[in-house]
Amino acid sequence: MKRRSHTKVQVPTEAAKKPKEKAGALTLDQFSSDVIWQLASKYWLPESKSEHLPYNADIIESIYTDEITSGKGSARRINMLEFSQYLEQYLWPNYKRETATHAHLMSIVIMSNEKFRERVEVWNVFEQLPEQYPAFFHHVLESCLPDQATKQNRSTLRERTALLIFLNHCFNSMEVELCRDQAKRLVSLSMWHCLQPRRREQELREVPEWRKYWKRLQKKEKDAANPDVTWERHFMQNLIIDFLHILERIPSEGELNSNVVHYCERFLEFIIDLEALLPTRRFFNTVLDDCHLIVRALMCPLVQREEGKLFGQLLDMLKFYTRFEINDVTGNSLTDHDMTQLHYKKITSLQRAVFAKFSTLRVFALSNVATVDSRDSLEKHFGALDSEGLKQIASFLNLVPDEAVEPFQWHRLDEPFLRELLITRHEKRCSQLEALNEMPLYPTEQIIWDENVVPSEYYTGDTCLALPKLNLQFLTLHDYLLRNFNLFRLESTYEIRQDIEDAVSRMLPWQSEDGDVVFGGWARMALPIASFAVVEVAKPHLGEKKPSRVRADVGVTLSVRREIKEEWENLRKHDVCFLITVKPTQPYGTKYNTREPFIPQVGLVSVRGCEVEGMLDANGRVIEDGPEPRPKLPGEQRCYRVWLDSNQYRMDMDDLQEGADDVYESFNILMRRKPKENNFKAVLETIRHLMNTECVVPPWLHDILLGYGDPAAAHYSNMPNQERSLEFNDTFLDYEHLQVSFPDYELKCEAAEGSRDPPYRLIFEDVAEQRDCDTEEMQTDQSDPTKSIVVQPYKYEARGPYLSDKPKQNCIRFTPTQIEAIRAGMQPGLTLVVGPPGTGKTDVAVQIISNIYHNHPNQRTLIVTHSNQALNQLFEKIMALDIDERHLLRLGHGEEALETEKDYSRYGRVNYVLAKRMDLLSQVQRLQEALGVSGDNAYTCETAGYFYLYNVMARWEKFQSQMDAHNSETDMNKLCAVFETEFPFSKFFSDAPQPLFKANSFDELMSIAQSNFRYISEIFNELEEFRAFELLRTGLDRSKYLLVKEAKIIAMTCTHAALKRKELVNLGFRYDNILMEESAQILEIETFIPLLLQNPLDGLNRLKRWIMIGDHHQLPPVIKNMAFQKYSNMEQSLFTRLVRLGVPTVDLDGQGRARSSICSLYKWRYKKLADLQHIFEREEYKKANSGLVYDYQLINVDDFKGVGESEPNPYFYQNLAEAEYIVALYMYMRLMGYPAAKVSILTTYNGQKHLIRDVINARCGNNPLIGWPHKITTVDKYQGQQNDYILISLVRTKAVGHLRDVRRLVVAMSRARLGLYIFGRVSLFKNCLELQQTFKLLMQRPLKLRLLPSDAYPTERLTSEPVADNISKTVENMSEMAQFVYELYMTKIDQLKDKLPTEEELQAMRRQLPNEDTDEFAEEAAANATELDDEPPQKKAAKEKTKKTPEAFKPTPILNEINVDEQEMERQQEQQAPDAETPAEKETDETTRVEES
Repeated sequence: MKRRSHTKVQVPTEAAKKPKEKAGALTLDQFSSDVIWQLASKYWLPESKSEHLPYNADIIESIYTDEITSGKGSARRINMLEFSQYLEQYLWPNYKRETATHAHLMSIVIMSNEKFRERVEVWNVFEQLPEQYPAFFHHVLESCLPDQATKQNRSTLRERTALLIFLNHCFNSMEVELCRDQAKRLVSLSMWHCLQPRRREQELREVPEWRKYWKRLQKKEKDAANPDVTWERHFMQNLIIDFLHILERIPSEGELNSNVVHYCERFLEFIIDLEALLPTRRFFNTVLDDCHLIVRALMCPLVQREEGKLFGQLLDMLKFYTRFEINDVTGNSLTDHDMTQLHYKKITSLQRAVFAKFSTLRVFALSNVATVDSRDSLEKHFGALDSEGLKQIASFLNLVPDEAVEPFQWHRLDEPFLRELLITRHEKRCSQLEALNEMPLYPTEQIIWDENVVPSEYYTGDTCLALPKLNLQFLTLHDYLLRNFNLFRLESTYEIRQDIEDAVSRMLPWQSEDGDVVFGGWARMALPIASFAVVEVAKPHLGEKKPSRVRADVGVTLSVRREIKEEWENLRKHDVCFLITVKPTQPYGTKYNTREPFIPQVGLVSVRGCEVEGMLDANGRVIEDGPEPRPKLPGEQRCYRVWLDSNQYRMDMDDLQEGADDVYESFNILMRRKPKENNFKAVLETIRHLMNTECVVPPWLHDILLGYGDPAAAHYSNMPNQERSLEFNDTFLDYEHLQVSFPDYELKCEAAEGSRDPPYRLIFEDVAEQRDCDTEEMQTDQSDPTKSIVVQPYKYEARGPYLSDKPKQNCIRFTPTQIEAIRAGMQPGLTLVVGPPGTGKTDVAVQIISNIYHNHPNQRTLIVTHSNQALNQLFEKIMALDIDERHLLRLGHGEEALETEKDYSRYGRVNYVLAKRMDLLSQVQRLQEALGVSGDNAYTCETAGYFYLYNVMARWEKFQSQMDAHNSETDMNKLCAVFETEFPFSKFFSDAPQPLFKANSFDELMSIAQSNFRYISEIFNELEEFRAFELLRTGLDRSKYLLVKEAKIIAMTCTHAALKRKELVNLGFRYDNILMEESAQILEIETFIPLLLQNPLDGLNRLKRWIMIGDHHQLPPVIKNMAFQKYSNMEQSLFTRLVRLGVPTVDLDGQGRARSSICSLYKWRYKKLADLQHIFEREEYKKANSGLVYDYQLINVDDFKGVGESEPNPYFYQNLAEAEYIVALYMYMRLMGYPAAKVSILTTYNGQKHLIRDVINARCGNNPLIGWPHKITTVDKYQGQQNDYILISLVRTKAVGHLRDVRRLVVAMSRARLGLYIFGRVSLFKNCLELQQTFKLLMQRPLKLRLLPSDAYPTERLTSEPVADNISKTVENMSEMAQFVYELYMTKIDQLKDKLPTEEELQAMRRQLPNEDTDEFAEEAAANATELDDEPPQKKAAKEKTKKTPEAFKPTPILNEINVDEQEMERQQEQQAPDAETPAEKETDETTRVEES
C-alpha cells in the first residue's frame, strides 16, 4: 500500500505501542534554548571559538550527572550532545589519563557509541590525538572489571554495558591502526598464560609451531616482567569470570533488573563477534573453552525465564561459532569428514579416561562411537557417577583443575555441572550442512513475527539482536555464504511480513455468527481459498527423510475486475505464493486498527509458502507455458497446482504426530506478491546449492574475499602472469595523448616522427618477461626495473574495400588515471576503479571490454550490473565500438529498454544469426556467379565451406603465385592493370569504390588484394561458426549454443545471475573475465555469485580478471529493514569492504558532468577530483542560468503558518512550505523557457515526494504551458542519473535525519550539470559536522532566492558577470514566490492572447484554403506518399532489385521451431544488409560519449 499525502492520518502497526519520542528527534528551537546549547556556545562550539571560556573539568562532571545518566530522556540528551560536537571539540582534546575522571571516560565512550549508532565517522576523532589513545584504551579496560584491591566495581552495570559496546566496536574496526594495535594484544598467544597448565601443555603439544613462539614469549618475560602486560593477558578471562558471577546470581523467578539482562546480552554479542573473526578467535577460542562459558550459561536460570529469550538465541549463535567447522591454526575450512574425525578423537579420549579410572564403565569404554555419542546414551552411562568420579574424568581430560584453589578457584566442580560438561562436550553434533538442507526456505508465522529475529521497521540501534553481522572478515567461504544466506532470508521475510499484513488487513477477516470466517474487504494480491487438497506426497530420495515432492491443488474464485483476473491467470511457473490461515475472533463489522498488534486482530494462525506449477485446465492438467496462446477457461473458478516445501511438510507432519493441528486442513487465504520482489526463493536455493558444492574461487582471490593476507596480492603488479606487452587498439587518439597518459614512464619509439599514428602496442619494460623459472629467480630479475615503455605503432589489417568495413573508433581523450584503469583492467587480477560522479566510469568499462575482446579473442567476458538501466547504458556504448555484434548477448528481461532496433536477447540473437546466415549465403551465391562456378554451392554452410576450399582458395593461391612474377615491376600503371586483370574476385567487388587497386608500390597493391580476400574469408569463417545452427533444430537449443559457444560478451544483472546460476552451470557456461558496474550498489552475496557461474576446470576456477567499478562514497545497496541495515551491516557491498581492507584502487580524478562551482560542493569527499578541460570551454558551462542569478543556491525556507516538517504517518516526513516553494520555482523556470525534460525535482523523503507530486498536480500538471518535470523522486532512487537542473527539498526542520549520511549528501549534490537549487532549514543543517564542508560553501551565497526576471532563455549572460541588485529580484519567502509566479503567468497569458489572430484575420485565412478539386488532388498525393512511406527502405530496394534481375537464388532458410515469427523472418530475409549509420547519427553518438566521459 503506497502512502499518499493529504490523506487521512494512518498509524503504524508496531510503532503505536512505542512511545512517540525517538532518539534524535530534537527540534531546533529546543536545541537553541537548551542548557546544552548554552554550555556548548560557551565552551566548545566552533562558531563561538573566540568567546570560549577556559577548559573546566567540572562541566564534564555536571553534564555526565545531569544529562547523560539522568535516566528518563537521556537518549535525547546524548543525541543533542553528540550533535553539538561535544566529543570532537571538548572531551577528546582535553583527555589526559593522569587527570581524567570516570565521568570523563564514560562521556567519551557514550558519545562514541552514539556516533556508531548514528553510523557516522568515529575514529578520525581519536586520530587527532593518537598518542593519548593507548592510555585511554587501558582506562576503558580497567573500568570493565572490579578493582583488584577492593573487589568493588568501578562502574555500574549500565556503564559496563556501554564499555562493552565500545570494546566491541574496537574489535570490529581492526582495519584502523589505532584499534588494531590495542585490541590484538588482548587476544594474542600470550593470553594462554591464564589457561590451566595441563590444558596449555596439551594445546602446545598439538601445534609444535606455537610452542616455539611460547618459548620466545617466556624468555622475553624473564628479561622484562611488566605487571600491566600480565594484567592484559588475563583481562579476557577475568571479564568472562565476572560475567559468570553476574549471570549465576540471577534468580530463577522474581524481579529482574533489566540492566543485568542487557549486560548479559551485550556480553554474548561481544564474545560472538570475537569468535566470528579468525584473528581474534585463534587463541581466544581455547580460553573460552577452558572457561566453559557455554555450559554454565546453558545451566543458568536466565535461559528459562521469559526475559531471557534473546539471551537464549544469542547463546545458540555462540555455541554455533565456538564449534565452527574451521581449523583455528591454519584457518582452513573443515569438511564433514574432518569434523567427524575430531568428534571421534574426543570420544576415544573420553573412553580412554573411563577405561583407566572406572571398571564399572567398561561397557562404555569398549563400545563403538556410534552407540555412545548421543545425549541419551551419555546421560545413561554417566548418570550413576558421583561428583568425585565425574571430576576425575574431567581432570584426566584437562577440562577442570584437580582442586578449585587460587588462581582457579572460580571453576565449578559440582556434580550437575560436571555431568553437563562431559555430555555437552561429547554428544554428536548435527552437521551444519545437514541442518541447512533440512531448513524450509519459506518463512512461517513463528519467524515472520519474531521481533528478535525480524525486528520491526523502527529499529533504533539501542538493543542487540540475534542476527549475524557482515564485517571485514569471515572465517571461511561457508561462513561467508551462511551469514549472507541468513540475512537475505530474513530481509525477504521482513518484506513478506509487510505484504501479508497489507493484504490480510485489506480483506478484513471477521468471525461470522456460526464461527466461520467471512471477509468484509478485498485485496488485489490475495483471494479467499475455495478448496485446498494435497494431491501428491512422493517417496523420499535415498538417504533423505523429507518427501521428494509434495504437490497440492488450490481452488479460488476470480470474481474480481478484468485486469486483476488477468494478473491471477498469468501466474507463471515457479512464482511464489503464500497460503494463510486466519481464525478471527472479532465480530462482523469490527474496524481494523493499525495501532493495535496485527495477529490478534485478524486471528492469523499459520503461514506456509508454495511455488506455482501452473493453472489447471478443464481436464485437470497443468497448462504449460509456451508460444501458443493459453486456452480461455469459462467461469470464475480456477485451480492452481502448487509445490509445497518438502522440509516444512515433514516438520508439520512430525508435529501432527505429537498432537498439533493439521495446518493443511485450514488454509483460507491465497496471497501472491509482485514478481520483481518475489525472487527470494530462487536466490536462497542458489546460495544453498553453492554451500553444497565445493566453491572453487580463484586462489589469487580466496584470501582477499575472506579479508585476510596482503590486500594488494591480487593487484596486477603482484600477479605472476602479468602481461608485458599490451595492444591498446583505439584507446589513444594520437602520440601526444599517449605521452600525457604515462607521465611516470619514459617512452621509446623507433618509428619516425611522422609515422607515430595509433594504434599502439606498448611493451612495459618494468614487467619481467615470462620465463620457465622459479618465482624467486623472476623476482631477482625485477630487482631494478626501468620505468620505460617501448611504443610500437601498428596498422589495422584492412577488412575489405567498402567504407562500412572501416572499424569504429574511440573518440574520447582518456585522462591518465582512466588509462591506468584501462591498463589494470586489461591485466590479470583484481581491479577496483573508484569513479566519482561524472568521471566516465562507463566509458572506461567499455574500453576495457573492447581491449580485452581484441587482445584475447578466445576469451569470454561477463558483464554484471545492479540495474537494467546501467546495463543498457553500458551495452549501448559497447555497440558503438569495434565489436562484432554476433558476439554480444544480453540476458534477462531488461533488454526491452535498450535504445536500439536490434534485439540482443537470446532469441533475438538467434534470429540475427539466422538472418545473417541467409545474407552471407546470398553473398556466397553472388561470389559463385562472379567466378562462373556452377552448382548449389550456397545451399548450406557446409556446401559453402567446400566451395571456399576447392574454388576460392585455389584461385587465391594461383593469383599469389602469378603476382610473385611481377614483384620487380616498376611501372605502376602497368602493375595496377595487371592486378585489376588477374585478381579473380574483381567482378564480386564491382559494387565497391573503384578503382579497386590504386597504390604506389607492389606491396601496397598486394596489401589491397589481401584485404579484399580477407573480406571474402570472413564470410566463410562466419558461415563456419553458424554451421551448428543448421544442425540444431529448436530455438532453445540454438539459444543455448549461442550462450555457451558463440557469444564473447555476455551481459546480465546481478539478480539474473543469482536466479539462473544453476541453469547456467548445467549448460556448461564458461567465462574468463568479469566486469561489474555499480559495484558499490550490489549486495555482498549478489557480487559473489557471479564468480561461480561456471564449474571448475580440473579443480580450478578459470577466472583471470575481475574488474569492479563503483563509488563507495555514494549510496550503498537498499536494505528496507533498518535492523539488518544498521545492526547486521547488510548494506555493505563487497566493493566497499575491499576498499576498507586496503585493496589498491584506481581513483578517477577528472569530472566532465557538472560546472566547476557545483562540483566543489562534493569533490572534497574524494582524494583528488578536478574538472576536465571542456568544463571551462563549452558554451553551456560558460553561460549563466536564465532568470536565476546563481548557478547553485541554498534557499532558506521558514515555517508556513507555524508549521515546518510534518509527519502524517511515522517516518513519512512532509514539508508543505518547501513543496510549494520548489514547485513555484519550477513553474518560474518553465515560464522563462526551460524545457521540462531538463528539470528534475528530488527530495530526501518519500512523503515529500508524494506531496510535491500532489502540489504539481494541483498547480500545473495539466497546464500545457508548464506540465510535469522530467522526474519527481527521492535522492536515493535518482542515484546513477543526472539532469541539467536539479531542485532539492531537504524536508526536515526538527532533526537532520538521514541526510547526515554523507553518501546521501554526495548523491544529492552531484546530480546537477548546470543548476542546483536546494530548499531547506539552514539553521538546522549548518550545525551538522558531517555536512559542514558543503554547507559552508552553500552559505557563502545569499540564503534568499535571487531571480533575474528580465533575462531571456537561452541567455547570453556569462556566469562570471556580476548582477546588479537593482535589476535582480530577491524573494523573501514562499508566499511571495507563489504570488510572483502567478503574476508572471498571467502576464505570459496576456502576451499569448495578443499574438492570437483576430476574427478578421481568421476569415482571411479561411478564404485562402484550397478548393475541392485541389483537396482531392492533395488527398491522392498524400495517400500515395503514405503508401510509399509504409514500406521500409530495405524492402523497397529489394523490390526494385527483383524487378531488374531474373529469379534470384534463395538459400534454404532455417526457422526456429520454437518462438518463431514467420513475418519477421520473411522481412529479415528480404533485407540484404542493415542500414548504414548516417554521419549525423555517428557524430551525435560520439559527441554524447565525449560529454559523458
